[in-house]
Amino acid sequence: MNIAIILIILLVGAILTYFSGNRFASKVAILFSVAAAIFSIALCMKYGAAGVDYSTAWISNPNISFSLKADGLSIAMILLTTVLLPIIILAAHNREFKNEKLLFSLIMFMAFAMTGAFLSSDALLYYVFWEMSLIPIYFIIILWGNGELAKRRKAAITFFLFTFAGSLFMMAAIIYMYVKTGSFQLEAFYNANLSHTEQIWIFLAFFLAYAIKIPIFPFHTWQANVYQKAPAVGTMLLAGIMSKMGAYSVIRWQLPTVPQAAHELKDIIVILCIIGVVYGAIMALRQDDLKRFMAYASLSHVGFIAAGSYALTYDGLQGAVVLILAHGFGIVGLFYAVDIIQNRTHTLQISKLGGLSSHTPKFTVAFFLAILSSIGVPLTFNFIGEFTIIYGVYQVNLWYGLIIGTSLFLGAFFMLRMFQQVMLGEPSKTTFRDLSKTEIFVFTVIVIVLLFFGIYVKPVTDLVSSSLENIVMYINR
Repeated sequence: MNIAIILIILLVGAILTYFSGNRFASKVAILFSVAAAIFSIALCMKYGAAGVDYSTAWISNPNISFSLKADGLSIAMILLTTVLLPIIILAAHNREFKNEKLLFSLIMFMAFAMTGAFLSSDALLYYVFWEMSLIPIYFIIILWGNGELAKRRKAAITFFLFTFAGSLFMMAAIIYMYVKTGSFQLEAFYNANLSHTEQIWIFLAFFLAYAIKIPIFPFHTWQANVYQKAPAVGTMLLAGIMSKMGAYSVIRWQLPTVPQAAHELKDIIVILCIIGVVYGAIMALRQDDLKRFMAYASLSHVGFIAAGSYALTYDGLQGAVVLILAHGFGIVGLFYAVDIIQNRTHTLQISKLGGLSSHTPKFTVAFFLAILSSIGVPLTFNFIGEFTIIYGVYQVNLWYGLIIGTSLFLGAFFMLRMFQQVMLGEPSKTTFRDLSKTEIFVFTVIVIVLLFFGIYVKPVTDLVSSSLENIVMYINR
């Protein structure tokens, strides 16, 4: 099975979506996104943890190959992207947009670029896909975002400049590694003979790019405004998939390449991650705008993911991967709920909401289940990831484990407090239509994933185990 086919499906889908016209754009996008999801599932079933590689010569000088690597770790990320993609498109399917053909083609192209980044095993190819994913989200925020055009432009350019600046440092590190090894291949990076000083500088260069993308405290300052100004599909793409590019890249590219630096700087980075978890929770409590609330809630959760990754233990890495997948589905469900509230009530101010559950029993149940998963209630997908990360961080330092574990109470408090303010209380006089069939389907898929893998996570851990064991071997060499 040629794994490049998945990229072809997404790219052709983006092109045909645009040329299908506004009337059929969403339908064509759904068709190709479902095709990509089916191909990804087939890829997982055929190869699983064993994986498969694909490589062909691209440029001779410098030596660049179109090299793809689909092992258990990258297959997990591809599944996250391609399964969420039709869900995100369906979430926007019944909304009215100007120039729909451009919007849905940009969504498909963004999925193409992110999938390319997850699959690439050539560093320059990886960098091309990494940067390519910025272009569609930039235009999605400006053209279809919320609020005044000037503020949307400011948020979009801030996001673009932050991420692009961080990426330039990563690019410098990639070029240095090529000069050092004579290759852009992933295995060459892993086996490079780097001095202590070289490792420190390369670690920091990669870290800056990934800390901005995830984001990690204090490199998060772009996030709340961008999530607030982006349309619902934009925030779903950003929080559900794009932020996971950074977390995946830490595990795939950074840690095995410079393990000595990772061990030396481990405590500093883990502390920053824990600060981000607590800071995100405290800031969420102070928000009156639902989108900004979810942005800080997401910051708190991705701090967990980053802490697990930088703990450099197998349990920490495994928990990080599990939480990447769980958070991807969970945060898309939460932002979808926020979009429904905004479209029904025409406000995002928590102080102006309340009592919505009296009109919407189906929506109330769906929203509450997404929140329960978000706060890591046992038998949910998030719980498995968070518990494993706490154990992985505990192996590094008892106090790290205690602090990050205690922060779960903060997360539960701010999420349940928000739900109480928005959904409970005196019956609202606002007309609030309950879920449509499409909305029920979207929530059903998300909730099934969050509950099924919360009860039976073995397929996920089996899929990524061999990849993570290999990465841990390089980290501890």
